[in-house]
Amino acid sequence: MRIDVLTLFPEMFGAFNESIIGRARESGLLEINVINIRDFSKDKHKKCDDAPFGGGAGMVMTPQPLFDAIESVKTKDSLVILTSPRGQTFNQEMCKELSNFKHLIFVCGHYEGIDERIIELCIDREISIGDFVLTGGEIPAMAMVDAISRYVDGVLGNNQSLEEESFSSGLLEYPQYTRPAEFKGLKVPEVLLSGNHAEIAKFRKAEAEKITKARRPDIIGET
Repeated sequence: MRIDVLTLFPEMFGAFNESIIGRARESGLLEINVINIRDFSKDKHKKCDDAPFGGGAGMVMTPQPLFDAIESVKTKDSLVILTSPRGQTFNQEMCKELSNFKHLIFVCGHYEGIDERIIELCIDREISIGDFVLTGGEIPAMAMVDAISRYVDGVLGNNQSLEEESFSSGLLEYPQYTRPAEFKGLKVPEVLLSGNHAEIAKFRKAEAEKITKARRPDIIGET
């Protein structure tokens, strides 16, 4: 999979060199390119924002640098995504869907947003990571790229972890334990030490249901 991230602040994406994503890039499972929108500005000062027509607070990203940056990487296989608080809310099902595309382009909005004409001309999807506003689209883009990358074949190396984690079954994940069997007076549930896989599966399902009902009753109806 190829992912291009268009941003005014490319230095924020150093996290893509670390951990699982970093290893996937090194092994060639993922191609992630971070592109500076300012490099496409025709303004002598590389300015990419201006005051909004009609007045109002803040600045708006101008269309020319954005259009040229998108066009520089767009192909027939591309899906162009704008990180935006007014977009459809990102979730696990969308994550799986987007992982099937050959090429994703993330456009990181900033300031008060981007010129609407870029949305009309270039953007395929507007996506939000929740009902709150951040200083820019970089952190949402990082979150989505990380989540989507986990579904690319070979990135995790163990598809079972995808099948059993939160949201994949319509429930939050059951509690996890490791050695030692007792820590500061708290013991691992006996069933997990029993070796009885049927009983372990039953215990984990019951725990997942209990946690989901307590913390996210809104998704119980989807199980």
